[in-house]
Amino acid sequence: MNGTQWIIFILIIQVIHFLGTWKLYVKAGRKAWEAAIPVYNAIVLMQIINRPKWWVILLFIPIINLLMFPVVWVETLRSFGKNSLLDTWLAILTLGLYIYYVNYFVEDVKYIENRDIHPKTALGEWVSSIVFAIVAATLVHTYLIQPFVIPTSSLEKTLLVGDFLFVSKFHYGARIPMTTVAAPMVHDTLPILKTRSYVADVDPATYKTSVWNKLQLPYLRLPGFKKVKRNDIVVFSWPADTVYQFFKRQQGVRKPIDKKSNYVKRCVGVPGDSLTIKDGYVYINGEKTVLPYRAKPEFLHTVTVDGQFSNAAIELLGRENLSGNVIRVPHSSLQQERATEVIQAMNLEQIKSDTSYTYYAGNVGNQKVKDYLKSEDMNNMALFNLTEAEAKNYTGKDGIASINKFSYKNPDTSVFPQDPAHTGTVDNMGTIYIPEKGKTVPLNIEVLPIYEKIIKEYEGNDIKVNGNQILINGEVANSYTFDQNYYWMMGDNRHRSEDSRFWGYVPEDHIVGTPIFIWMSIDGINDGMSNWKVRWDRVFTTVNGDGEPTSYFKYFLFLLAAWFIFDFFRKKKKVDN
Repeated sequence: MNGTQWIIFILIIQVIHFLGTWKLYVKAGRKAWEAAIPVYNAIVLMQIINRPKWWVILLFIPIINLLMFPVVWVETLRSFGKNSLLDTWLAILTLGLYIYYVNYFVEDVKYIENRDIHPKTALGEWVSSIVFAIVAATLVHTYLIQPFVIPTSSLEKTLLVGDFLFVSKFHYGARIPMTTVAAPMVHDTLPILKTRSYVADVDPATYKTSVWNKLQLPYLRLPGFKKVKRNDIVVFSWPADTVYQFFKRQQGVRKPIDKKSNYVKRCVGVPGDSLTIKDGYVYINGEKTVLPYRAKPEFLHTVTVDGQFSNAAIELLGRENLSGNVIRVPHSSLQQERATEVIQAMNLEQIKSDTSYTYYAGNVGNQKVKDYLKSEDMNNMALFNLTEAEAKNYTGKDGIASINKFSYKNPDTSVFPQDPAHTGTVDNMGTIYIPEKGKTVPLNIEVLPIYEKIIKEYEGNDIKVNGNQILINGEVANSYTFDQNYYWMMGDNRHRSEDSRFWGYVPEDHIVGTPIFIWMSIDGINDGMSNWKVRWDRVFTTVNGDGEPTSYFKYFLFLLAAWFIFDFFRKKKKVDN
């Protein structure tokens, strides 16, 4: 739904409201025309139902208004003596249309001026409190702060698996929800029921034409007080999302932007940047990126020990398991006719070579292939995921002979843009331009794979290729101007991160917010509650900032204790008086 369509929709709602309530306005001592004027009619209605005028604001906030409409329907009916449980259910189940019946067909309906708005029963009081607690929580969750838990290790050491975060949506400006019919305070899945929390057609074949999807709001972001900067940690809607539930993929799913799974990565490239990756290091506009102090990127390293690996050696490296195996193949085996083809098929990455052997990262599981290559599993060499500082510190200690940084070099079509003409690796990618809103780039068959998803999926154009011609919306195109900004997101754990190196650019309309605070951190979060251990040193720590993270948990406990003491004596004083 575009802006014009949405205005028309709002006007239709106003007409529906006028036709269904104008007689009630008159019975309340107002003029019939007051029910017809947008916004003003809502202010008048709040006066009629004896509710505060600021409620009007809630009626125009997306998602919040879906919670408020039933409340207003019920309150309107109660202002005219319709207080029964049946009346309440009829109002809700008919989506407010029961008011039409009261407006036109109930002759003896009378307006109750100065109606007591307090619930008559304990149940009513409880329901009222719950409703407005949900409204308040939804307002905060949707437009201010959203909780988030780190599910993967892609940002180790900065953010750990099991860190519970508060994500600020107001830093970059909160994104107005686009999916109008959705459950409050949940993302894409209803807890327990394990089904979609929203109403939308997710079939790619009918996504654009579905009536349900026509109800989606256009993209709109509230003003923020900062832009996404290079090296910011950013939460965003996963561009490649094909999941109903996180970690449970389903092919052929196209979800609304605001219902895509949330990811968190570090923004390493901003609009207008020229990005290159060499041996795992990111270069922006030709210069190597300098990361913040708390960012400690991890890379695979080839570790060689005296003798062979033992549990003690693994523990010395601060790890529980190897990150990868190493094999060696005699040079004589590599002279065989199909040896190179076999090496490529097994996706073996060369590490080094000596006078007799070539060493590879990877496994050869097939015994026939193993016999053909005469490969041997190395028991004194393995791959470990380490920071460069860890690698330097561990080298030469307690039987560790050497530690060398590993880099993928075999061309790989699984990395962006998944095109044979633009092959690279997660550690070595050619120069990529990060699109900026309003900028124009030349467009030809060679560069089309880099920008095709932007043009087609993110900016909604029809694109076809006819020989060497590119047609956008039926017209020959030799250039393209971008409609929005794009970003390049990567994990600090360079070899354990699914990020832009695989699915490319992150559009600006996918940006959710930035994590600001760790309120809880649990080690072993995925291993069952019996194995949970609270990382107390990370509780109540900030995500950003210089120096080592500092926990403010003790200060929080002190303030909480002070409040309870103050509240105790305050209440005691009231009793005494």
